[in-house]
Amino acid sequence: MVNDRTSEPEGPRHDAVVCSRCGATADHAPLTWTSSVENGTRYDLCETCAREHIRAIESRLDPTWW
Repeated sequence: MVNDRTSEPEGPRHDAVVCSRCGATADHAPLTWTSSVENGTRYDLCETCAREHIRAIESRLDPTWW
């Protein structure tokens, strides 16, 4: 029996995530990343950006402010 799924498809992956602040990418959202929905827009933050802006995130400040 031949497995048709032996190679990855070309193009962007649907489960890949991109940091909304710095543009870092990951194949899947790591547990150390943060995500939130603000005014209907989803924001994913890598570990570095999440640590840098943790107080603004916890205060629920609008991402455009920070």
